[in-house]
Amino acid sequence: MEYAIVDIETTGGHARNSRMTEIAIVIHDGLRVIERWESLINPEQDIPLAIFALTGIDNDLVANAPVFGDIAQQVFNMLDGRIFVAHNVNFDYSFIRHQLEEEGFKWGARKLCTVRLSRKIKPGFPSYSLGKLCDALGIPISNRHRAGGDAEATALLFASLLEWDHEGVLEEMLKKTSTDQRFPPNLAIEDFEALPAQPGVYYFLNQQGKVIYVGKAVHLKKRVASHFTGHSIHKQRQHFLKEIYHITFEVCATELMALLLECTEIKRLWPAYNRALKRFEPKFGLFRYEAQNGYHYLAVGKLKKHCQCLQTFNVEYEGIHVLRQLMINFDLDPRMCMFAAADTPYAQRIKEADADLPNIEMHNAQVDLAVDHLLGQQPTFVIVDKGRTLDEKSYVWVEQGNFYAMGYLDQDAQLASIEDIRSSLKRYYGNHYMMQVINSYINKYPRKVTYLNDCHRAVVLPEVTDDCDGESLILF
Repeated sequence: MEYAIVDIETTGGHARNSRMTEIAIVIHDGLRVIERWESLINPEQDIPLAIFALTGIDNDLVANAPVFGDIAQQVFNMLDGRIFVAHNVNFDYSFIRHQLEEEGFKWGARKLCTVRLSRKIKPGFPSYSLGKLCDALGIPISNRHRAGGDAEATALLFASLLEWDHEGVLEEMLKKTSTDQRFPPNLAIEDFEALPAQPGVYYFLNQQGKVIYVGKAVHLKKRVASHFTGHSIHKQRQHFLKEIYHITFEVCATELMALLLECTEIKRLWPAYNRALKRFEPKFGLFRYEAQNGYHYLAVGKLKKHCQCLQTFNVEYEGIHVLRQLMINFDLDPRMCMFAAADTPYAQRIKEADADLPNIEMHNAQVDLAVDHLLGQQPTFVIVDKGRTLDEKSYVWVEQGNFYAMGYLDQDAQLASIEDIRSSLKRYYGNHYMMQVINSYINKYPRKVTYLNDCHRAVVLPEVTDDCDGESLILF
């Protein structure tokens, strides 16, 4: 069994848009080094100043170096049939495989990460970066951040780990079924092993314990494992895998509960690597508020994080159309209806003869009627489904067209009324996308839905939070 210990330098952090500037390969037969090779590479693109500051490699240094196509055959010959070893192996592997594929070479190899290997054989160090680990273990390292110097240091580290491996750690990591073949270098394996084969929501945490990604799953362990399979050259994946240190999870009874919890957690935590669901956030809302003069206003405006409104809209015009219909149908004073889209506020275009303000009690009563009509058009219902165990049931509560609450209740719980169920569930604030998910679900499973409009009614007004002060609602 032979090992190709590799280090590369690049123009950036991901293989899709960056290129290699230097490569070094050290061949080890398990006992000693039998071959060394290294080369500068002309990346055929500019080298950023930040990379020059780190590596000392600039455009002039690589101007006369071979392009990768000139050395691709030699690289392939040295790697083919050997175990690919590197410190944070997925980074080096992704670049080399991508550029070999561009030159027509179909190459793949079993991988061995010296970060993971070091964590298992020599646990307990505060840092497993190559420089700090070598310093802590007394392994000499020179010419740092150059391919040759780092490859030599990785080879010495690898040889030492082979000597210290008295429990067959390396042999286990090389098995095709081993999770270490594909797992991120810093992830605690015990976190993965704790994942159940149930629906739920999982959280990826960075070194500081901050959530960087939230996902939902029908089968938690399979879904999490799928993040670490395949070969991706995208920036997001390469940075993403490197930052994962821990996994936590929450079991849910159904896929619907997992979907809704995922959405609420992304809204709450706003993780760096969750991008897809952020695109579904509506941008505008219809707000109701009471001004200092005592009049109730209706206004269309941009949504802020955590702001609650009567109805949300993907485009501003939809909100303006709804407000205009309410104004006409309920004879609302135009000066108390704020249309954000108008260059000149609608109130300024009314005639002077109509400038007298309406009776405040009558106006506010008309606004109440308009709001009741708007909310009354939306259904209130509860979805009852199986629980996480046989002794409980799950509930999803939708109030007047908005996701309101969800949770789990024991089947033997003493519930005197439908209000007892509502008050026992955990309150959530939904969005447009979550209602699309719920509506799709009830269309598929109508028998799980109980409509409550006739027996329960409540008007939910916008709530002011720390992120949404009262003043912000009137500045349209």
